[in-house]
Amino acid sequence: MTIPVFKRIALVFLLLVQAAGLCAKDFVLVIDAGHGGHDPGAVGAISKEKDINLRVALAFGRLVESNCKDVKVVYTRKTDVFVPLNRRAQIANDAKADLFVSIHTNSVAGNKTAKGASTWTLGLAKTQSNLDVAKRENSVILYEDDYKQVYSGFNPYSSESYIIFELMQDQYMEQSVNFASMIQQQFKNYSGRNDRGVHQAGFLVLKASAMPSVLVELGFISTPSEEKYLNTDKGVGSLSRSIYNAFLNYKKEWECKNSNADTGKIENAPAEQPVEAVQSPAVGSDEGRLIFKVQFLASSKKFDVASDRFKSFERVGRYEDGGIYKYTCYDSVDYDYVNRMRREVAKKYKDAFVVAFKDGKRVDINKAINEYRNKK
Repeated sequence: MTIPVFKRIALVFLLLVQAAGLCAKDFVLVIDAGHGGHDPGAVGAISKEKDINLRVALAFGRLVESNCKDVKVVYTRKTDVFVPLNRRAQIANDAKADLFVSIHTNSVAGNKTAKGASTWTLGLAKTQSNLDVAKRENSVILYEDDYKQVYSGFNPYSSESYIIFELMQDQYMEQSVNFASMIQQQFKNYSGRNDRGVHQAGFLVLKASAMPSVLVELGFISTPSEEKYLNTDKGVGSLSRSIYNAFLNYKKEWECKNSNADTGKIENAPAEQPVEAVQSPAVGSDEGRLIFKVQFLASSKKFDVASDRFKSFERVGRYEDGGIYKYTCYDSVDYDYVNRMRREVAKKYKDAFVVAFKDGKRVDINKAINEYRNKK
């Protein structure tokens, strides 16, 4: 039987629409309200952290759901229930999330004057105060009966346990730091909060999340005026709107990057004076070889890699990724050397980290390190 022409056209059109729907991918956002259930988190004079976190998380989620129809919002909890740390990360990983936001409230014992909001990414705590924040947030695992087995003997109160974060390379660090900076900008400009900056520390919930991730500390429940603000509709509304505004900015960049996904070639500059008197291992021909570099800056502006602003660094390079220019230095086949130089570069650019390339293309840093170690 012959199908009429108009029906064939309609059928083709329907198939095309269905195919488009199958190919379309929503942005997946996972919102994690810290603590919950029998874990109250920090406790103030009039409230508990778990309740503040949940109110802000739900308010943030409602803003996204109401205004961003192409975003799928997933919550680790929507009620007052306890969710283990590893389960929170698993929820995000199972959802194939594009972004993970964990919401918390800070506290300092014996201090009733600390104020302001901060945003954290995964990394090694560089100060005792940063480590203290990580210890407090990670101590939630003690509410889990099998935490020693699940977290491989990790002791949230032992400084030695945090050594694992020194050797860790987070492939999502750049995106996480970028988003964290956007949140802090909104906290300062939209909410008028005291800007306590972007920091790094060893948070287990971020370590297990395979996507760009941040942990937000809304304010200090230990400070009476802060606690009062955090429990008002105005406070909840302002803080959730700040995170939402930052999310919109991040998503715009994400859309731009994913529509122009092209890792550029490296442009090398003439060698400059190194940060310290260390003999750099020769790179030689990089064809088919792993090359490690310290990435220290990302900007929408295209700077001359031979500029005086970079004169402190050796072998400065630049590559383009999704319309963003990224700047590197100290390229070498020796990962250990590059990692040592990262610590030096971090004295000027605190968020510097190691990246890896093969045949001029950026590759997964964790796989690159494993390959490097296996060849030694």
